[in-house]
Amino acid sequence: MKSKILDAVGISAAVLCLIHCVVFPLLMIIPLGISHNPYIDLAFLIIGAVVVYRVTKNITNSWLKLLFWSSIILISISVLADLIFEIHIPLIYVGATGLITGHIINFKNHKH
Repeated sequence: MKSKILDAVGISAAVLCLIHCVVFPLLMIIPLGISHNPYIDLAFLIIGAVVVYRVTKNITNSWLKLLFWSSIILISISVLADLIFEIHIPLIYVGATGLITGHIINFKNHKH
């Protein structure tokens, strides 16, 4: 799969993750009977990790690799804390923003 397609998938998944993380707490205020499911966050993490793995195989820029993997680590910490301890750590917002930034930079660096 071409790297620019992976970047588009990565940007989309990270944006959806960020929207989910920002909007979902607001929906919990409204009494709709919706409860938080940390497995949705885990699904976004798995998609993001697979895409980052595939994208970083072809990247020579070490700081961009660091941005991608540190973002995945931040999201992982937040998701695991939610799954294991049932606490929400806002590192997921920083990680999702880092993934979006990394994919945009990587996308712009391609020779189209």
